[in-house]
Order: sequence, then C-alpha cells, then structure tokens
Amino acid sequence: MLKSKFFVCIFCLTLLSSCVSREEMVYFQNLDQIGRGTDHLTYNNLEIKPNDQLAITVSADEIEAAMPFNLPYVGNSLGGQPGEVRIGGTPSLQKYLVNSQGEIQFPILGSVKVVGLNRKELSSLLETKISDYIKNPIVNIQISNFQITVLGEVGRPGTFTINDEYISLPKALGLAGDLTIYGKRKNVLVVRESIDGTKEHAYLDLTDAGIVNSPFYYLQQNDVIYVEPNGPQIQSASYNRNASVYISIASVLISLAVVLTR
Repeated sequence: MLKSKFFVCIFCLTLLSSCVSREEMVYFQNLDQIGRGTDHLTYNNLEIKPNDQLAITVSADEIEAAMPFNLPYVGNSLGGQPGEVRIGGTPSLQKYLVNSQGEIQFPILGSVKVVGLNRKELSSLLETKISDYIKNPIVNIQISNFQITVLGEVGRPGTFTINDEYISLPKALGLAGDLTIYGKRKNVLVVRESIDGTKEHAYLDLTDAGIVNSPFYYLQQNDVIYVEPNGPQIQSASYNRNASVYISIASVLISLAVVLTR
C-alpha cells in the first residue's frame, strides 16, 4: 500500500511540473484586436549605415549612355600561360562600401553622402544627379550584406544573409528553426546598432500580437536576436550530469526499502 502511494505521488508531481499554460506558449494571442495602420513599419524604411555594401545598377533608355555610371563586373582569375589572364566563373557586380563618413565613391559623380537615407531616397537622389548627364535614368539599389543573427534557445542559432532585405522577427526565428520548448516567448531581445554606433534594444513578447506595432518587429541589417532560456532550463544547467543516474539508484533503493519493510 505504501509503495502504491509513493508512485502515485511521484506521478502527480510529474504531471504538475509539466503543465504549461496556453498563454505562455501560443504566439499572437490577441491578433483580432490589432488594427490596421502599420504600413509605415516596413522594410522600405531601412536606413543605410556605415559599412553597408550597396549593389547599385543604373539603366536608361540609351544603354550605352548609362554604362559609365556602373561599376564593371568581375570574375575569378584563372591561371593560363605566362603573362595571360583569363576570367572564368560567374561574373558578379562590384559593390559600393559605405565608408565611416557615410559616403560612397560613385563613378563620374564622385563622393555621395548616403548614410541615413533609405533605398528609395538614395535612388531618387542618384537619379536626379545622373539626369544632368543622361535622360531618364533608373537606379536600383540593394544592400548586399544584409545579415541578422539569432542566438539562444532556437533550433538552429546562427547568422543569416537576407537577400530581399525584408525580414520580420517571426521570419527570422523561423529561419533559426523556431524557439525550442525551453525558450522564453515573452522576453525576446532584439539588439540594434544605430547610425552613430550606439546600441538600442527592445524586449518583445511573441505571445502578444501587439508586437507588430513595434519598430523592432521588422529587422534591420546586423540586428541580433537573443532568446533567453526559461527558469527550468537555467536551473538544469547547474545540475550534475550524473543526476539522472543518482536518481535511478535512489529510486531502486527506495523501492527495495518499501518491499523489505512490508
């Protein structure tokens, strides 16, 4: 009888310790209460920062007239006969590096201040300047080194390159394999470096659909996301690795004691 009560107690304690409420796990729980009007929080507002690498192409009605405003494509150098250089592989467009002064060196135009502008603003600025030389220029811009880093309690932590420059917090977590069962969903940290080099941060609650209104919901280049482990996971880090063995031995000894004292 004593033995039966013992195992019943153990079973009940296990059930109680494993219970997790819906409010702690489910994402975007009050989504129906979120209104519209968050269109301004889009990736189009990304500001260009120092050390960004920009892929810029210029086109126009007359293709040849636009060529001087484009950097040449480069490929891999292949060895040949002495004094011979051959180009192989897939050519790639050279990039403009934004220097510490927030400028790029653009063909014919020279130094152009780009830091603090978004892609649309920079496109308009370059089109205006280039229109002094050619008719109807069209400028396309992409931030080629757009990366985000996801750390902590996720399935696949790491640094990810974003090709289309559009990345929300849930999408970034999806790239990292989503949160593990041990990750805190109500306290996800986003760290961002501003143009002047200072750090900003915010803690976002994934269970609250209101995070779509946060300026940190859409990520910017070089943002870092950190998912903190929950309480039980932190406590488990201090456990002895042989604890499970000790518990098994203790269970056998207790069971044996119960049988012998019956």
